Amino acid sequence: MPIGRLSLRSLNTAKLDGLSVLDVVVAPSADEGAGFTLFFAKGVALDAAKAQVGKSLVSAVALNGAPILQCDALPTALTAAQPELAMFAGKNVAICTRNGEPVERVLDWLEYHHDFFAMDGAVIFNRARKGKDQGFIKKLTSAIEACEKPLHVLLVESDHPLGAADLPPEAHPFCVGEAPGRHRMKVPDADPWTSPLAETSIYEIARQRFLQHARAIMNIDICDLLYDPVLETPGGFKSRVPKTPFDIAAQNPGAAVKMIGRHCYPWRHRGGKAAKFADHICIQFDQARIRNRWCVSPQGLASENLFRLLRISGIEVCSTVGFYRYMAVRHPVNRISKLVAKTSLVESPSLLSMSANIFNYKPVRSPKVDVKKIKRDGTRTAIVTTMKNEGPFILEWIAYHQAIGVEDFLVYTNDCSEGTDAMFDLLQAKGVLQHRQNPYKKMKIKPQHAAMRAAENELLVQQADWLICMDVDEFINIKVGNGRLEDLYQAVGDANLISCTWRLFGNSDIHAFSEVPTIKMFTRCAPEFSPKPHHAWGFKTFVRNTGSFKKMGVHRPKGLQPQLLEQIRWVNGSGKPLPKSDFRNAWRSTKATYGYDLVSLNHYAVRNAESFLVKRDRGRVNHVDRDQGLAYWFRMNINGTEDHSIQKRIPMMEEKLKALMADPEIARQHYRCVAAHKDKIAALKSNNEQMAFYQSLISPRMEKLSTMHRYFGSNVFFNGPQCIPDEIVWKDHPKDFLFTVERQNDPS
Repeated sequence: MPIGRLSLRSLNTAKLDGLSVLDVVVAPSADEGAGFTLFFAKGVALDAAKAQVGKSLVSAVALNGAPILQCDALPTALTAAQPELAMFAGKNVAICTRNGEPVERVLDWLEYHHDFFAMDGAVIFNRARKGKDQGFIKKLTSAIEACEKPLHVLLVESDHPLGAADLPPEAHPFCVGEAPGRHRMKVPDADPWTSPLAETSIYEIARQRFLQHARAIMNIDICDLLYDPVLETPGGFKSRVPKTPFDIAAQNPGAAVKMIGRHCYPWRHRGGKAAKFADHICIQFDQARIRNRWCVSPQGLASENLFRLLRISGIEVCSTVGFYRYMAVRHPVNRISKLVAKTSLVESPSLLSMSANIFNYKPVRSPKVDVKKIKRDGTRTAIVTTMKNEGPFILEWIAYHQAIGVEDFLVYTNDCSEGTDAMFDLLQAKGVLQHRQNPYKKMKIKPQHAAMRAAENELLVQQADWLICMDVDEFINIKVGNGRLEDLYQAVGDANLISCTWRLFGNSDIHAFSEVPTIKMFTRCAPEFSPKPHHAWGFKTFVRNTGSFKKMGVHRPKGLQPQLLEQIRWVNGSGKPLPKSDFRNAWRSTKATYGYDLVSLNHYAVRNAESFLVKRDRGRVNHVDRDQGLAYWFRMNINGTEDHSIQKRIPMMEEKLKALMADPEIARQHYRCVAAHKDKIAALKSNNEQMAFYQSLISPRMEKLSTMHRYFGSNVFFNGPQCIPDEIVWKDHPKDFLFTVERQNDPS
């Protein structure tokens, strides 16, 4: 006689004047309420459902958009199921859904919870249409009978789909919140037979038909495994946890055990085979996805304490327990990267232990990554930059960064027409830097991205101790020691990444081009606390060249090697650690992460109005298809306060600049670039449209707006200054004044 067994039941689905009914249940006894409970499908209007039972209605409630009615008489078109409460009386039982998981996973799930958490059985709602899954039922019956464990499984079928009518199959990566590129996916057609669960009243149906006399009930799916750290011992795993969620629930009638689940993933599962529980050994280090479920004893509950998907209505939580959601079991894919960014995955010791000690399995591990050997006190720093027609500003920028300790410059240029290329060829010949033509057209990607990719193969980059990608309008402003890089590196200790937050400097109401050095001329800027506009707190990052990331990036390195996560020491401009949630994708600081105490990146994005005409004419280095119009000027031209801290370094810069200009060839080429810049300004201003644009830049209105950024909501900066009424511009405002608008498309 088999120890385990499988029973089969069906929901009493029906149509009542066109309204879908999921199930009808006879009340266990007159003492426990009305004679019948009608469970309508989600989307049926409560008033329409009530109209079907008329005067026989005793009570009505909507559960997640699905009406549940108590009535003392049954419409003739319906058939009611008798409760079978003795089936699981006194037992520990799970309620779950099965959405295509194979028999092997179902049996693994059953046996695991029986062996370690004293589960006696489960009510499983099979998502396939009634009568269409006979092969699965037959195979599961045999497997349960052969497992030699006293498990009772009740499989419930339905003639009505239980999934969302407007979603694709649940297995598809689109149904995974953390899946990369969800907005770009080609999504299959909606299929309520396999889509994510919508008819969550099935939990209340299970309670009223089968589980009211159970010892304890746990809501957990076949892709979920409970986990309790007390299982683990130095030699492996205990045979059973001392106190299971079922025990806690049974000992606390009227309260619920809150179950908190974390997503887990394989690093890679073996080719051609469906992922097993044992393949899952990784979790996300930076954005853990959480699932809420529950375990409860029905004995202490009133009828109004309804079983919902995530909680029980009207009761308190008495305890919490954990579980893992095995994502490649719920969402079978051939590549894990379809479900989650692999740069976010780190191995979990607990999952590794479960794989080895419970499932006796050797999963595919994440590959080892060796840390690049570096000189611990090495300070050799290289800047990688991209430029186009920046001739007049090159020497000051080179001289300043030489003065603070930068030894190597790798410059990529594209489409220059006023002498920038000739200047860099000359500087390379003089041994000042390395110059390359930007391969962006050949690569068919944006110029800065092409430069970063090409730079990885350069010996200069490979031999550097520290790397940073930055532009000619950005100046590293070090505020410790003598203002040199060695002082910064010493101040941050063992940090291997330093993000320098932008300090946006405006034009200081200087409209004409001048040969006065940028850092001497422009002193008005954004306040340190500048959460708006969105771009004000962008950052650029010094990276210690250890190989913890796969490639360079414009704002920060990209392609985190998660195996080296614990070796990353990433700080902000005040030397304070950045949260791990910023490690993969952050490009800007926040209220919690900005800092300027040790270093900032002074960003002179607009310089003067005449030079801005040239900048706008040549296009943006990283956004060649976008115009730098009035909205860009408005966002980046901030004259709200003053900062002179970088000017302490002017004598250092001037000494280096003097040495460069002492070379007559370099000096001659610099003056050619200045002359070409002036000629370009004159040519642009001779054009009526360009002159009109220039006049708008230097207008009193724009000068006033450059001091008012603190008053505007984020959408104002995206829409542009034209959305601000004149009365707002010219009126005095209290400190807490805020003006905002509805967001439109970013015009620049």
